[in-house]
Amino acid sequence: MDTRRKGEGPPARADAVQADPHRWWGLVVIALAQLMVVLDATIVNIALPSAQRELHMSDGDRQWVITAYTLAFGGLLLLGGRIADLVGRKHTFVIGLVGFAAASAVGGAANSSGMLFGARALQGVFAALLAPSALSLLTTTFTDPRERGKAFGIYGALAGSGSAIGFIVGGLLTEYLDWRWCLYVNVPIAAVAVLGAFALLHDRPGHREARLDVPGAVLGCGGLVAIVYGFAEAEPRGWTDPLVLALFASGAVLLTVFVRWQTRAPSPLLPLHIVRDRNRAGCFLTMMLAVIGMFGLFLFMTYYLQVILGYSPVRAGLAFLPLTAAIIVGSTQISARLLQRAAPRMLMVPGMLLAASGLLLLTRMTVGSSYTGEILPALILMGLGMGLTFMPVFATATAGVAPRDAGVTSATVNTSQQVGGSIGTALLNTVATTSSAAYLTAHLRGPATRAAVVPAGVVHGYTVAISWAAGVVLLAGLVAGLMVTARAPGRGARSETPVPESVR
Repeated sequence: MDTRRKGEGPPARADAVQADPHRWWGLVVIALAQLMVVLDATIVNIALPSAQRELHMSDGDRQWVITAYTLAFGGLLLLGGRIADLVGRKHTFVIGLVGFAAASAVGGAANSSGMLFGARALQGVFAALLAPSALSLLTTTFTDPRERGKAFGIYGALAGSGSAIGFIVGGLLTEYLDWRWCLYVNVPIAAVAVLGAFALLHDRPGHREARLDVPGAVLGCGGLVAIVYGFAEAEPRGWTDPLVLALFASGAVLLTVFVRWQTRAPSPLLPLHIVRDRNRAGCFLTMMLAVIGMFGLFLFMTYYLQVILGYSPVRAGLAFLPLTAAIIVGSTQISARLLQRAAPRMLMVPGMLLAASGLLLLTRMTVGSSYTGEILPALILMGLGMGLTFMPVFATATAGVAPRDAGVTSATVNTSQQVGGSIGTALLNTVATTSSAAYLTAHLRGPATRAAVVPAGVVHGYTVAISWAAGVVLLAGLVAGLMVTARAPGRGARSETPVPESVR
């Protein structure tokens, strides 16, 4: 009798853990934190004109309100993932929330552009702690394949739609309160998430054998900063300027040395066996390329709606609502339902084709385009495509990961997302401005033609950049089709592999 009870003990405990209803409330906490991190990549976009006027920023410097955040975030995510493995996911999650709230409060109180840039960079630093710990907590909390599909569907919807939600919230706060509330709003959100984390999230202590790879962090972050800064400087200086070429060369060298160092480091920041896995590498690259296209859409459509069509901040934010709804439908209602029966690339490739179709529709924009007839269909196609793609990317990239690598793998997914956002903002903005300048040079004949030619030139720059974005998204679909060969989880894919109870 005693022997039977001993043998039956572990299954009973596993069933109890899996039946614990608190894991879904824990998902709410994780999702709230993830929404805050993703939302902050774009919430200040609509507020940027107001902040620029009040803090006397130049046109050349204003982009750093966005790129200071995405650069710090993307550049330090891998280190954040390793810290999560070392300290423990729950502890890192809470530290990230508290630090993010403090940095947001400093940014909201900024009295100079430098103070705002610094606060945004500090937000990125703490987001680099928060995001990988959130995703790895999700990975180790939901081990049943069906529940993982639902959980990652919600997570993927937030990751894809959070940026669009940022425009809506940013528009409301800017128009009815003040642009500073786009930063202050994070403080109460983080406070609720901290309380929820202490009450609902569970995690074992960190792995003491994990070590921090500081040289790897310096090399990797330095290489990314150099490349993104090179894209940003290509706008005022030109692509062949010596400084721009030097930045690109320095970035390439630093990233090459980073890869070499990872083969020799005692505790590498990014264990190369993670990216040598064909499916994970394909997911990382697909995510980065998809986000380049998505950030290009957000950047140009914001200015198009407000500057060209004359929308108010709130109306411009609400114009993105169909995109958000389409992402949620694509992720939670289509991808989450089909992933158990369909291979990931059977969702990702059609998703990227839909998104590219939406972007190509936007290349036909003119100064007098109709939102309902021309912009809305493109936003819906883009949203459905991104929703179809994000959920299988997150689920496939983190499936079957060894417990000690859960944090760094989660960080790599987020790194690809933030690096894509940084490159997309800098690269496509440069393409748009240079194309607009070339159009104005060719068509501007004097003051009499300026009123008609300047708006047309601006829109021409947007459409050229969006066509580049469409090409990048098509490339993402090609990468997904060729590299992501995992089978459907319901047919024995790696995501069916449970995470041992001992690592929770």
